[in-house]
Amino acid sequence: MNRCKELSLGLNALAIFRGILKDPVVEALKELLEAEGEQKVAAYGAFAGALYARGTVSLTDYLLTLVLEDENVYMLARAEDKAIDPVLEEAVRAELKIIESAGELDCGSVQAEMGYTGFLPRWKTEEKDFAGVYFDRLQNIHEFGYGVFAKYTTFMIQDGALVPVKHPDAISLSELGGYQKERQQVIDNTLALIEGRPAANALLYGDAGTGKSSTVKAVANAYASRGLRLIEIKKSQLHEIPHLVDQLSKNPLKFILFIDDLSFNKDDDNFAALKAILEGSVSARAANLAVYATSNRRHLVKEDFSDRQGTELHVSDTIQELTSLSDRFGLTITFQKPGKQVYLEIVHDLALQNGLTIPAEELDKLAEAFAIGRGGRSPRAAKQFVDSLCARQTME
Repeated sequence: MNRCKELSLGLNALAIFRGILKDPVVEALKELLEAEGEQKVAAYGAFAGALYARGTVSLTDYLLTLVLEDENVYMLARAEDKAIDPVLEEAVRAELKIIESAGELDCGSVQAEMGYTGFLPRWKTEEKDFAGVYFDRLQNIHEFGYGVFAKYTTFMIQDGALVPVKHPDAISLSELGGYQKERQQVIDNTLALIEGRPAANALLYGDAGTGKSSTVKAVANAYASRGLRLIEIKKSQLHEIPHLVDQLSKNPLKFILFIDDLSFNKDDDNFAALKAILEGSVSARAANLAVYATSNRRHLVKEDFSDRQGTELHVSDTIQELTSLSDRFGLTITFQKPGKQVYLEIVHDLALQNGLTIPAEELDKLAEAFAIGRGGRSPRAAKQFVDSLCARQTME
């Protein structure tokens, strides 16, 4: 039996890693292995094209990445520290050997079997210990994750399911100026979550443009390599959090459930949903996640004077119910509009990051004029101002 036929049979027999057979590159590889005669030339080109389209020329690296990101019964059992049946252990090791062999299939040996002397594109292969790399990943699964969580760091909810954000905001902590004290509170709480210590649900509130949302995203980016993932949730999706908690509670990674620009009307059904979550649903059932919310309002429920007059018998109880939601967050961090000095410090820091060489006095004068035109000082105004200077400099 030639090598192509043997590899084809081996791939068809996969059980634990059967999910990788649905991958377009693996499908093209199987067609190449099974093709005969003149059809093999077309299958060869189709496979090389499929591999190239994935941004790589290394068959070995591509298959190894597939294996490491595959969410299978063995990976899930290991993630939950379940006992592994020897039958599964044997299957995993044997299948890793099969996929490793497929990753070593060099284009020269395939071309030799074809007998075709015209030009054929090449791919690269190398020797790698698939089992060694795989089991090393399992030892550090709390940092790398598995399945889609190994490939992506930011997610959102669509139609009740988690969907990866393929191009998330890549903002870093170094890009954010000012608010070091406030930002450090978020970092310290996040580190507690990552390290398995008690972490609070956090509310970041304050004036618009002060960097509340950017802080959450930058912190999530900073600690993604330590097993932190960010899940963005819209206010209308709050009722889906209990199901999400059940889904994530046994995951070895840590999660921030991020609700941006949060506020409620007094008769909003989502008010009760968030209240239930903050009163214990999340922290009691899953120690590996925390809720981070941002808001421009200290009291998250919009309140009218009519609410204080009210028609209920116990008006004070109603007011207390409306205004105390924010108190259910274990950590509240205030981001106030910066004064002139802090605003200019942020401007100078951003100008330095972007390589601007405008004299300090001129920069301060222009920055102040820009802030006045935008209705006040804020980190957002500082960034917009520096961006405008960069754009102007590029055009000159």
